[in-house]
Amino acid sequence: MKDILTLNEVTKISIPEVGGKGANLGEMYQAKFPIPGAFIVTAGAYEKFITMTDIKKDIINIVGEIDVNNNKSLNEGSRELRHLFDQTAIPWEIESLIIDAYEGLKGKNPRVAVRSSATAEDLPEASFAGQQETYLHVKGKEDLLDKVKLCWSSLFTPRAIYYREQNGFAHVDVRLAVVVQRMVNSEVAGVMFTSSPIDGSPVVTIEAAYGLGESVVGGEVTPDTYTFDQKTKEITNKNISKQTWCYVKSKKGTEKADVDEIDQEDQKLTNEQIIALADIGMQIEKHYKQPMDVEWALEKNELYIVQARPVTTINKKKKDDKVKDAKGAKIITKGLAASPGYGTGVVKMIKDIEELDKVEDGDILVTKMTTPDMVPAMKKAAAIVTEEGGMTCHAAIVSRELGIPCIVGTGNATSVLNPGDTVTVNANIGVVYDGAVEVKTKRKADTATVGYVPITGTKILLNLGLPDKAEEYSELPVDGIGLLREEFIITSYVGTHPLELIKNGEEEKFTEALGEGIAEVARAFYPRPVVLRTSDFKTNEYRDLKGGEKYEMEEANPMIGWRGCSRYVSEQYEEAFRLELKTIKKLRDEMGLKNVWVMLPFVRTVDELKQIVMMMDEEGLKRGKDFKLWLMAEVPSNILLADQFAQYCDGFSIGSNDLTQLVMGADRDSKVLGEMGYFDERNEAVTRAIKMLVDTAHEHGKTVSICGQAPSVYPEFTEFLVRTGIDSISINADVALKTKRLVAHMEQKIILERMKKLSGE
Repeated sequence: MKDILTLNEVTKISIPEVGGKGANLGEMYQAKFPIPGAFIVTAGAYEKFITMTDIKKDIINIVGEIDVNNNKSLNEGSRELRHLFDQTAIPWEIESLIIDAYEGLKGKNPRVAVRSSATAEDLPEASFAGQQETYLHVKGKEDLLDKVKLCWSSLFTPRAIYYREQNGFAHVDVRLAVVVQRMVNSEVAGVMFTSSPIDGSPVVTIEAAYGLGESVVGGEVTPDTYTFDQKTKEITNKNISKQTWCYVKSKKGTEKADVDEIDQEDQKLTNEQIIALADIGMQIEKHYKQPMDVEWALEKNELYIVQARPVTTINKKKKDDKVKDAKGAKIITKGLAASPGYGTGVVKMIKDIEELDKVEDGDILVTKMTTPDMVPAMKKAAAIVTEEGGMTCHAAIVSRELGIPCIVGTGNATSVLNPGDTVTVNANIGVVYDGAVEVKTKRKADTATVGYVPITGTKILLNLGLPDKAEEYSELPVDGIGLLREEFIITSYVGTHPLELIKNGEEEKFTEALGEGIAEVARAFYPRPVVLRTSDFKTNEYRDLKGGEKYEMEEANPMIGWRGCSRYVSEQYEEAFRLELKTIKKLRDEMGLKNVWVMLPFVRTVDELKQIVMMMDEEGLKRGKDFKLWLMAEVPSNILLADQFAQYCDGFSIGSNDLTQLVMGADRDSKVLGEMGYFDERNEAVTRAIKMLVDTAHEHGKTVSICGQAPSVYPEFTEFLVRTGIDSISINADVALKTKRLVAHMEQKIILERMKKLSGE
């Protein structure tokens, strides 16, 4: 991996090297969108920095000691980590390349924007909304090098540490690239959603403010909001806001400046500029084939795109409409309905992050504007109300992702709402009522569920990482959970290496925390089955757990190293695996959650499977009518010896990602092989392997499912699976209904084909 890349060398598949932000900039630059000149300090350079300077071990140790649910522990750990980066010099071989690339930009000592770009950032499945840092109007080599290092260390801000813990991202696996981009000295700047961030409707939303765009992104001002209908190609609404100050460049970088009184209430963009910007947005959406969240800037009447990311919040929250029984209730304030829903609770006024501990579960969080540091408190709130901000501010984006009702841009929330008072927030229409108001609503179906829901012979199951979404997803017309990833629950609910807990005599802490996470999903889906895949960490991921470095070796290739069943049967790890089994036994016997089944990952040999079945029997988990044992089919030996494996299990579930990797001998993370088409589940070698497994399993009376990524991405692959006779398909929730309808269509098509064949037509 190179340490420096230009935009000519980067496309949307370059995320492992340049992060989401860098990859999107390179993709748009090569597609001829108006992108300012830039270069990228790659994630490889960051990795070299932490390994060559030997601070990687220190990072792991410090992170391992942090309690993310304790603000003091979180903030102190973050400060210690950032100080570590500050005191560590960048190796000269990296430093010299950064300086050379900077000198290659146009102009003498040009001003640049230095933007963090994490390798797990701006992905379709997760919004990292402002977690890492950006520095504007950076000038000179020394200042640039300092800001690059500050960007690297911003991987360990309190907000970033907390978010990764809550969403199951391993801290050391998320690396950071840095985008160094010519600074656009904007007169007007802002954000644009190419389609509605709530329901995906074809309406472009543009927010605009004077000066640099940070005031809009940070929610510090209430911007103009313009909407543009993609179908009619017309501006459908304009909401002009008064702006008294803006960010401008200064000798020190940026500073606040007053907006001339004569301009404060003016429209920030002309109608012609709105239409031109919306057109660029629609072209970007067409290029990416999905709605995008775009940051833009206007300099000397030229529009520039400085960032773009996929919208991650569409259809994540069911909306309630038609408010009833609120007649006569006193409305205290109104604002923009940014994340739908409603909540009643006690007002907790937050002025800065030092006051976050005030917020308890079920409170109404009221503040001028949220910041990324406030996410732990936001997660507790029944609803959020802010004084500033628009549809693209931090509060709006994060609330939609968390599924929390939110109203932004009230203009007066901190002055008209009183701490300790009880209020009701209706974020479907953007109003705050005085007191506890009963809001009876008629629930609308999620936009993804509108229309006919067919019955299918092939069962449709869901893949699930964290329990947080279980209650919401349980309302989907699916047959259960086909893959519940236990390692995600261990990361979020336990956080400590199980062998460290055993050493400290804290086995009960492990079983209680793990059981809590599994039970949350099992209750939500009961009596539908929940297939729990036992822990499938790789050694590098186990090392990231608290105390993990004591028990884990460093492997050159953890992907095909000591993982899955090879751990369970080892003398070193067997006791920890038995804790997992004891947890499942307790859930089934003491809590009555008989819908929890077990799936074993990365089973290489029949002998290790025999040993594990024996362990399960010893722990009281015997296969029967209401308890099934599945195997992940992801190693070629599972296909070749399917008849032998079938003697010790009830079914198989194909892990199409790993199976493709091992059948094709193609590293799934290899950019080169990916571009050349070697890693593709639709390759005939992979589809033949799948058909072999289905046929052999069915001969022995066993079921076959699939829980890899392919059915969620390729409709033609789903069609192949149905024709092969697969018993169930486990997919991501966002495509559940689409897949169910596709499967129903294919089943009907197959029946008609067979009828025609029988009738001789």
